[in-house]
Amino acid sequence: MRLSEISNKEIIDYQKGERLGVLGQADLIIDEKNGKVEAFVIPTLKWFGLGKREKEVTIYWKQIKKIGADMIIIEV
Repeated sequence: MRLSEISNKEIIDYQKGERLGVLGQADLIIDEKNGKVEAFVIPTLKWFGLGKREKEVTIYWKQIKKIGADMIIIEV
């Protein structure tokens, strides 16, 4: 799967039903040895993206449960 295929998808926490951010705004943590994506670092914004950065959420690849057409479901 290419990054372009999963970018701009919403990240949703399965347990809370909470929107964590959009993957297009994320930074990647990549394993330098094999080039695989280990995690996404997503900035969380308040006030519908108009506020300042509140914190960052790190989503590890193993936490991803389902990649759908519009969103990525994760289990934190």
